[in-house]
Amino acid sequence: MTWIKLCGLRTREDVAAAVEAGADAVGFVISPRSPRFVAVGSIATFTEGVTLDRYIVSVDLEPADLLAAAEAAGVTGVQPHGRHAGAAAGAALHMGYEVLFPVPVADAVDLDAVAEGARPLLDTAVPGEYGGTGRTFDWALAAGLDREVVLAGGLTPENVGRAIAVAAPWGIDVSSGIERAPGEKDHDLMRRFVEAVR
Repeated sequence: MTWIKLCGLRTREDVAAAVEAGADAVGFVISPRSPRFVAVGSIATFTEGVTLDRYIVSVDLEPADLLAAAEAAGVTGVQPHGRHAGAAAGAALHMGYEVLFPVPVADAVDLDAVAEGARPLLDTAVPGEYGGTGRTFDWALAAGLDREVVLAGGLTPENVGRAIAVAAPWGIDVSSGIERAPGEKDHDLMRRFVEAVR
């Protein structure tokens, strides 16, 4: 069964809707430049009693800062982007966190930078952006890879079935495809997305 992460959640109600929809994981963006930003201190409150996998998504955090944020948020995994991503991923793996390691995809998939133990997150390469762009890439590039990968980038309830058929990923990650506006999750779209994957 394909693993599903619903990302960019910002409220306790978003988390409850993800649980009800049947997601496997939820994600929270802690980069202040994102329209999906949520304060680290709120995440543990939003997810109290929740047993799903829980990830923080960061940009340019040094390893020590990422680990401190992960502990404060009470999450099970991290998704580090930008500068220090490699070092932060290594430190997180050493401390027992799950790691989704972002791999921007344009014309090919290069997994050389992904540390052993981390799971590659394939997302559309957009200069200056770190996900949540709503843009797809050629899913055929993700087919037949020798690692379990998570597919992201422009996925919606309408196209995710086709993406899975083409790429056969281990998991799926969605953010903008389940929103009515940037940073505003649509709980009906969340439910429809999970149903489409299942």
